[in-house]
Amino acid sequence: MKILVLNCGSSSVKYKLIDTAGDVTMAEGGVEKIGLDDGFLKFKRNDGSKEILNLGNTDHKGAVSAILNLLTDAKEGCIASFAEIDAVGHRVVHGGEKFNKSVLITSEVIDKVKECYDIAPLHNPANITGIEAISALMPDVPQVAVFDTAFHQTMPAKSYLYALPYKYYKEDGVRRYGFHGTSHRYVSARVCEFLGVDIEKQRIITCHVGNGGSITAVKYGKSIDTSMGLTPTEGLMMGTRVGDIDPGAITFLMGKHNLSAADIQRIINKESGVAGVSEISSDMREIEAAVNAGNERAILALEMYEQRILKYVGAYAAEMGGVDIIVFTGGVGENQTGVRENVCKPLAFMGVEIDAALNAGIRGKEAVISTPSSRVTVCVIPTDEEKMIAQDTEKIVKGEAL
Repeated sequence: MKILVLNCGSSSVKYKLIDTAGDVTMAEGGVEKIGLDDGFLKFKRNDGSKEILNLGNTDHKGAVSAILNLLTDAKEGCIASFAEIDAVGHRVVHGGEKFNKSVLITSEVIDKVKECYDIAPLHNPANITGIEAISALMPDVPQVAVFDTAFHQTMPAKSYLYALPYKYYKEDGVRRYGFHGTSHRYVSARVCEFLGVDIEKQRIITCHVGNGGSITAVKYGKSIDTSMGLTPTEGLMMGTRVGDIDPGAITFLMGKHNLSAADIQRIINKESGVAGVSEISSDMREIEAAVNAGNERAILALEMYEQRILKYVGAYAAEMGGVDIIVFTGGVGENQTGVRENVCKPLAFMGVEIDAALNAGIRGKEAVISTPSSRVTVCVIPTDEEKMIAQDTEKIVKGEAL
């Protein structure tokens, strides 16, 4: 089955065309700068080379149309017509409490996703725009929604509730939802396949760390706690997001500097984290270069970034009564060897032993980086959310159980 996977953001559309029969990525790329005069489509050829097509000012429908036209282009395309696309799988960021698994998209599903607009104002409207674009261009193709929040719907109330007056949960849905669920689900299942163990017998901590980041406690195949909350701002220190913070600090700053709610949203989402502390960059590669050059603020930012990861790993190990597997994934988790080593070293007290030499050589590929004597197996597993979305889409279209 040929499945087009779409990830529609507020100003971008990423895509992959996957042939599930042979687990082959036929095409991939994305449109960026939607709504601006210099919008473009970047795609990868089969030989690995990359090409950019200027689109000018386009909307999401125009972006999806450009992607479909490229896929069927006589020179650059890989299919003869739209009819070869059997289904479209969409990443949808927020499903609230309405969805605990991927679903076939219907008008009722669209309405429920729209009901989550107020808790995901930057993401869900863009996701719906992508769905509507496909409906307009390919009205007969089945579409499936795969939710970032669905995997975390197994969390118990003690994990997802905030200690606010209960009415705010009951009336407004204020609770921890968690994100990166598709990634956490994929890597927790994949690491067990990779190691040849039964996921229903494993206590796993999945560390999806990058410019955005979250950590999940996966006990016997189910998410029981996760670091992100009502929004993707809570939890770890991220590239530009603040992560955990005393809410009193926010109200203090609002009063002292006459900041509005919009001002605070901008500060905690776009001006904080690694970029805010270092005042250099949100890119960890640039931070590492600055660290190597002796920049004190870069050193501080990196130490803070690593300490937050360590804190959550330790907490989740305690919450699960131990841990069998720790998984690193995401842009930093897969490639920043120093971060992995610095997080794992202090965990020696609970039996974590990392092979420093082996770890130093692992970037972007599946590997065990712990020693044979380590009581906890530490792995690197590159995430593949698109593959997970394609798998769910195929099963749902075929009427199979997830």
